[in-house]
Amino acid sequence: MTNPIAPSTAVTCSALSFRWPDGTTVFDGLSLTIGRGRTGLAGANGTGKSTLLRLLAGQLRPSQGSVTVGGSLAYLPQNITLDTTLRVDQALGIAGRRAALRAIEAGDVSVEHFETIGDDWDVEERASATLGSLGLGDVELDRTVGEMSGGETVLLRLAALLLERPDVLLLDEPTNNLDLFARRRLYEAVDSWRSGVLVVVSHDRELLERVDRIAELRSGSVSWYGGGWSAYEAAVATQQEAAGRMLRVAEADVRRQKRELEEARIKAARRQRHSKKMDAERRAPRIVAGERKRSAQESADKLRGLQEDRLHEARERREEAADAVHDDAEIRVSLPHTAVPTGRTVLSLHDLGLRFGKLREGNLQVHGPERIALVGRNGAGKTSLLRTLTGELAPLSGEARTCVPLRFLPQRLDVLDEELSVAANVARLAPGVTDNHIRSQLARFLFKGARAEQPAGTLSGGERFRAALAATMLAAPAPQLLMLDEPTNNLDMASVRQLTSALDAYRGALLIASHDLAFLESAGITRWLLLGEEIQETSAEEVRDLLEAPEAG
Repeated sequence: MTNPIAPSTAVTCSALSFRWPDGTTVFDGLSLTIGRGRTGLAGANGTGKSTLLRLLAGQLRPSQGSVTVGGSLAYLPQNITLDTTLRVDQALGIAGRRAALRAIEAGDVSVEHFETIGDDWDVEERASATLGSLGLGDVELDRTVGEMSGGETVLLRLAALLLERPDVLLLDEPTNNLDLFARRRLYEAVDSWRSGVLVVVSHDRELLERVDRIAELRSGSVSWYGGGWSAYEAAVATQQEAAGRMLRVAEADVRRQKRELEEARIKAARRQRHSKKMDAERRAPRIVAGERKRSAQESADKLRGLQEDRLHEARERREEAADAVHDDAEIRVSLPHTAVPTGRTVLSLHDLGLRFGKLREGNLQVHGPERIALVGRNGAGKTSLLRTLTGELAPLSGEARTCVPLRFLPQRLDVLDEELSVAANVARLAPGVTDNHIRSQLARFLFKGARAEQPAGTLSGGERFRAALAATMLAAPAPQLLMLDEPTNNLDMASVRQLTSALDAYRGALLIASHDLAFLESAGITRWLLLGEEIQETSAEEVRDLLEAPEAG
């Protein structure tokens, strides 16, 4: 059964303003119309992408202005939480119609059953087809959500939204925590979107290649670019090259105007001294000398005012040119104390069985500054393995032993105390380290001056990640084993580059659980481990093939 799309299907913001309760302004008079097709919403962390989706979805109320949605709307937020006791049909929102169908099939022809079903007699077939298209074909409708992995619950929630056949679909970072197989299914769902409005916020390049246009949110306004992510990057690169040239020209103009102003001042002073000397030699009457002095002063003031105006205008042009240049600063930190000798044992696993996940006989030896990618399907137990290595979880069987100082950066970034400043958070994990050293290192993590005093609870997503990364990497004793769990979740492209540059300075052993193969390859991975019932040595190419296949385990 097809879903007729409303003829006026679009999402419109008119003079939209939004402020958080503490007075922080996110939007001030934003006007925007998103029409049919697939739109990727891009922008740096903290620019308000997720906030805008919540405003469009009606979960937040504008401070001023309005949001108009043409047709029905469905919204997939970043963080999905489903009741684990729900059956799959309940999570899909079709349990009532299934029950009515069963009642009618059993001979109960009550009117309410027919009203419940309406025209949706094939609801079970549609549900199964939708689940199958998302790689959940083996998930039975009577199964409970608690039996599914985190990635599967994201796809289940997406299936529920697709079954609603909305005119407008909003997706916020939908590939977070999805393995490659699940990501492929989501990509296919986006590819098959043929009508209505689809808006997706994501840092996943492959997903953004599939959109029709990119809307870049920056400084409270939106710029539009046709095509997918590659076309957007090329257009921005061209713009940035032009903006860089304009900035260099504007800076040169400021220097020239400063020089001309100084030269004008010197010339005026010389003329004034010369005039005084001539009046003294000619013994000009005091009234005449005074008139000449006033005239010269007025002329000098007029010229100086003209030069100062030109300098002010040149500075304004320089500021405008600087605003057009995207400043994606890099983290440049030095971490010599994290170094691990090549032969040093870092960790060992012996017949390890995990309490959660598939691993039952894990054996592994890590020596020296190896860079290890831990990959596997959703539900394999990657996070459980990392938590077992930290001692947070006890193993089901066998032994896990770490032999060097370690630090773990979890997905939730809960290493930060929300009430403490960035500097205080680092100091808490680095006892004995001087405040001056902490602040100099934080400056390299892009927290300079007063920024280091910001409470962690007020930070944007990208800032929060940098603060958590700083607290982890600058801890004392220096970590010689650093473990990261899905570190690129919710990070924009600039923040991923900042993470990569920070890891370039790290000299210890690195263990990263991630589904983001592009990031893993940029992190200089030296060893790939596939987690299942055992830990298997593999390669990047084999990982891609294995995890994209539906039968992979």
